[in-house]
Amino acid sequence: MEEQYLKYVPVFKALSDETRLQILDMLSSKEMCACKILAPFHISQPTLSYHMRILMESGLVTSRKEGPWVYYRMDPRRMEEVQQFLAALAKDKE
Repeated sequence: MEEQYLKYVPVFKALSDETRLQILDMLSSKEMCACKILAPFHISQPTLSYHMRILMESGLVTSRKEGPWVYYRMDPRRMEEVQQFLAALAKDKE
């Protein structure tokens, strides 16, 4: 498989889960600490960490640590790159 496709495999893994899609939706408007992301879900903190690791490995989410708290945000550049990749896939090719 060509490298241009391989680099998007983690993205589609990240997008293939309902919880991760909801987390991305939450992060689309603002940066949030892990405790605020966890609040609306019925999952444990280790489960949230698992989801956040997948989102970060995909490049869709970045984090920063401030004292004991970890803050997450969506990476708009990576989202734009994924959108452009999808648009290129959808184009007719001769």
